[in-house]
Amino acid sequence: MMLDRIFKQAERAPADTRADAAATSRTPKPRRKGVALALGGGAARGWAHIGVLRALDEADIPVSMIAGTSIGALVGGCYLAGRLDELEAFARSLTRRGFMGLLDFRFGGEGLLGGMRLNARLVNTLKDIRIEDLDRPFVAVATEGRNGHEVWLDSGSLVLAMRASYAVPGIFQPVECGGRRLSDGALVNPVPVSVCRAYEQPLVVAVNLHYDLFGRAAVLRMRAEGSDPAGTASVNAVDPLLRTQMATGNRRDRIGFARSVVDAFNIIQDRISRSRLAGDPPDLSVHPRVRDIGLSEFFRAKECIAFGYEETMRSMSEIRRLQECLYSP
Repeated sequence: MMLDRIFKQAERAPADTRADAAATSRTPKPRRKGVALALGGGAARGWAHIGVLRALDEADIPVSMIAGTSIGALVGGCYLAGRLDELEAFARSLTRRGFMGLLDFRFGGEGLLGGMRLNARLVNTLKDIRIEDLDRPFVAVATEGRNGHEVWLDSGSLVLAMRASYAVPGIFQPVECGGRRLSDGALVNPVPVSVCRAYEQPLVVAVNLHYDLFGRAAVLRMRAEGSDPAGTASVNAVDPLLRTQMATGNRRDRIGFARSVVDAFNIIQDRISRSRLAGDPPDLSVHPRVRDIGLSEFFRAKECIAFGYEETMRSMSEIRRLQECLYSP
C-alpha cells in the first residue's frame, strides 16, 4: 500500500519537475581540473620544487592540492600562501658563507641545530596564516617521534606544520605539537602520493628528488675481507700492503660522521619511496636531475630551480594528455 501511494504521488507530480529531477540525477558532479602535487623531501634538492611550480604556472596548469614532505612542505606551503616569490628570492640569495650564518648550532640537545634562523624569517612572513585559510588543500607530513606514526598536518599554523615536516632527526630539534614530538616526514612518507589519494584527487603528480641517486636495490655476495677498523691489528699482521694503503689513503675516500648520516638518510628515503610508490603509484612522476646537488648545498638554488623547471616542461605534454583523459566529458 505504501508503495502504491508513492507511485501515485509521482504520477501526479508536474512533468517538468520530474524532468528536472531526472536531468539532475544524470548530471555528473563537476570534477576539479587541476593537478594534485606530492612534493617529496630532499633537503637542498628541494629548491627544484620551485622550478616545478613555476613551470606549471607558466603552462597555466592549475594546482588543486599540495601534499608536502620536508622541504616539499616548505615550498608547497609558501606557494599556496602566495609567498613563493619571497622564498625564491631568499633561496637565490644564499651563498656558501651566507647559509652557514643561518645555522643555529646547539650542542647537547635533541638536534645539532636549533632549527635554523630561517625559522624567524618564516614566522615574520607567515605567522598569521593558517592552513584552513588557504584557498586549496594543503597537508604537511611529519613523523611522531615516540611511536613512528605518520602525521598529516592539515589545519592550524602553517609555519608550525612546515617546521615539523622538515625537522630531520639528529640535525634539527623536533617540534612539539598537540602533545606530540614531530620530526621529518621523510622517515615514513618521503613522497606523499597517498595523501593526495586520500583527498580523492583524480590527477596526482609526484615530484621525487631521490629517484636517480642509487638505482634499483641490489644484493651483493662478497668475501669478508677488507679494512675493518675493529680488526685492523689482525689484518695488518697478515697483509702489510693493506696496512700501507690504510696509512696513506686518499682523504677524499674517508667518510666523516656528517657524510655517514646524510648517506644513510638518503638510502632510507629512496627505499621507502620506491616501496610506497610501488603500492600506490601517482598518475605521473617528475624526476628532476638533482643527484649532483648535496643535501646541504642550499646555496645552489639557481641550478635546482632550473632542473625542476626543465624536467616539468619535458613532462608537460603528458600532463596535458592526462588532463584530457581524466576530465573530458
